[in-house]
Amino acid sequence: MKLLIDFLPIVIFFAVYKLSSELIAFCSGIFSPEFIEVLNNTQPIILATAVLIPATIIQILYTRWVSGKVEKMHLVTLALVVLLGGATVIFGDKSFIQWKPTVVNWLFAIAFLGSQFIGDKNLIQRMMDGKVFLPSEVWRRLNYAWVLFFLFSGTVNIYVAYTMSEETWVNFKLFGMLGLTIVFIIAQGIYLSRHIEHDKLEN
Repeated sequence: MKLLIDFLPIVIFFAVYKLSSELIAFCSGIFSPEFIEVLNNTQPIILATAVLIPATIIQILYTRWVSGKVEKMHLVTLALVVLLGGATVIFGDKSFIQWKPTVVNWLFAIAFLGSQFIGDKNLIQRMMDGKVFLPSEVWRRLNYAWVLFFLFSGTVNIYVAYTMSEETWVNFKLFGMLGLTIVFIIAQGIYLSRHIEHDKLEN
């Protein structure tokens, strides 16, 4: 459920991009002809980005309302959506929003890597503290795995953005990123289950 909520703004971004013509036609009976003309002259990716910003804000507010807290990773994502998304809308340059997933992933990679050398527990251990009990060496490997995953995801995103079509990048932003995340989480679960079972046998 959490994964779906995390990706909901991206789903909305994808839907607006793909259905921009239909959405503009629907709005034609609601807004003024002048505003509709502005929408018609706006690139779909700019429209999708303009909707992504409030969608992300609503996501954060909903998370705060349901859980009573907001993770720092969500706040970082929100800040970059507002900053880079806003630049995309203001300047009409899609490269800002295309760089957003890469910047987010690389910042997370730096944060996870830095946590390995600051404090008694790295980031992945803090996030799962009390839920899973593992040897410190396993936590260290798992944390480094997340570092590599974030670096890889950020690199792949910018590669797709600059070597493939805009539509391919939009498809990758949803399906590619989601697929990579799911595969990695499954692999992490398999890795954890082996060590948890091993610990039980020793005890």
